[in-house]
Amino acid sequence: MTPVKVSNKEHDVVNHPSHYTRGNIEVIDFIEDQQLPYHLGNVVKYIARAGFKGDKVEDLKKAQWYLNRYIRTLEKGVSN
Repeated sequence: MTPVKVSNKEHDVVNHPSHYTRGNIEVIDFIEDQQLPYHLGNVVKYIARAGFKGDKVEDLKKAQWYLNRYIRTLEKGVSN
């Protein structure tokens, strides 16, 4: 089987899954560069892959769930 090229990287379901490697950078690289906390990193991850791995609405709802949880954390005065 010939590897599929995605963003100049070979398709690799563990290290470079195709639903994370659209565009010029991987989502993980953006999250790390911006030093996003866990919850916000997941928000970005689910938005970026919405509709490319499964159901788009489900991915956006997951992003919303993480964002709401992070907001509740901030409202309680717990920094993250």
